[in-house]
Amino acid sequence: MTPPATAAPGSATAFSPPPHSIAVLPFVNMSGDKEQEYFSEGLTEELLNSLSRINELQVAARTSSFSFQGEHPDIATVAHKLNVGAVLEGSVRRSANTVRVTAQLINGVSGFHIWSETYDRDLRDVLKLQTDLATAVASALKVTLLGNEAQKIEVGGTHNPAAFEAYLRASKAYWSGQNEEPDLQAAIAAYSEAIRLDPDYALAYADRAHALTDLGDIVTDPTHLPEYYRRAEADARKATALAPELAEGHLALARLAFQALEFRGASNEYERALTLAPGKARVLSEYGEFAILMGRTETGLATAQRSVMLDPLNSLTHYALGLTLLFARRNSEAVVALTDAKDLDLNDAWFNAWLGQAYYASGKFESARAACEGHGDQANNHVCLALVYDKLGRHADAEAMLADAQTSWGDSGAVQYAEAYAQWSQTGRALGWLETAMRHRDPYLRFVKTDPLFDPLRNEPRFQAIERALKFPEKQD
Repeated sequence: MTPPATAAPGSATAFSPPPHSIAVLPFVNMSGDKEQEYFSEGLTEELLNSLSRINELQVAARTSSFSFQGEHPDIATVAHKLNVGAVLEGSVRRSANTVRVTAQLINGVSGFHIWSETYDRDLRDVLKLQTDLATAVASALKVTLLGNEAQKIEVGGTHNPAAFEAYLRASKAYWSGQNEEPDLQAAIAAYSEAIRLDPDYALAYADRAHALTDLGDIVTDPTHLPEYYRRAEADARKATALAPELAEGHLALARLAFQALEFRGASNEYERALTLAPGKARVLSEYGEFAILMGRTETGLATAQRSVMLDPLNSLTHYALGLTLLFARRNSEAVVALTDAKDLDLNDAWFNAWLGQAYYASGKFESARAACEGHGDQANNHVCLALVYDKLGRHADAEAMLADAQTSWGDSGAVQYAEAYAQWSQTGRALGWLETAMRHRDPYLRFVKTDPLFDPLRNEPRFQAIERALKFPEKQD
């Protein structure tokens, strides 16, 4: 276990994190078996989730906290990078039917220990262990738990140790996969095993719904897409029926409604998830993107900024903030946020395409070209280059790039082709592709209301008819 931290000179006065803010480092596996790491990681994640359900606590999100895994950082470094006042670390030693968890809470400013405890429990009591740990940490941080908050810690969980173990294996596969199909399939299989062992395990249903939705988003064979989404919706509805107060179930329903262009339903579910989990970065990040696309500019910006605060080392929260800023027409700030996203994940071509669009919107076409020419063979990259080449006077290259996209992606890139034609003042072709997208119920039509690339079309009656048909929520900031 990491020794007590030593605060940097002068840090006690220079560093002033928010009150009741905490990060949970991955607990160390002390079982002597590397194969047991899924258990220590999963127990850490469940504890982190339990703490994030306490409204008065500000809890650094999983991606940022787990970015320190295997590094043995000093506590002051963690506290400064995540802007938290306290850091929880610990270890897990598991035998056949029992588990020993040792935890200690350290002041991120002074480096002094605040609290420590060792728990020896039967595996059947692991849900109660999470509650005891979360309650003890909250007490040590001088947070008073209300009755409903104490209940929220255990919402959607299981008392079946075998189901819990299968769930932890699923969680390990899900978070390790980075949206790779084999890992998502492995996660779905393990969630299914958890559900078989405990048919009332609401959190397993909710997380399987997320994994199925992710699989649908990346699947190469579109014939399977409706089946994945159908199964995901069934799981999400089962989760919310079993545990109406479980934010993860409502978030899964919101994602599916958003994909299906059912914006009013998505709005209701996102707002329910946000009410239940106002401190969960994933909810904030997704809701921020939804809000900006619906025209709720200030709400979207505030939510996306809070998500980055809770998960500062996650490229996806910076991407969501960058998208929000871009659609708010705050282009120079969007460039900064999307650069941060790219710096955190250099291999993601998606970030290059959006960074290119931010430079394009800023009028910095050479910078846009450099970003768009980053690795990737997505429709967004092709359209990004088509836009930029046209501005740089390379009209033949622009046309060729868009033609390549159309050959590769067919009708599935209809919204992106419409963006290019709108920018090229080819209004008829732009509207034609948007109408093609409408026939296919293309999920990217969610961008129509606020995407700056469609600004040249906004006074066109055919474009206005498309907006009306999509039934965007009327509520705006």
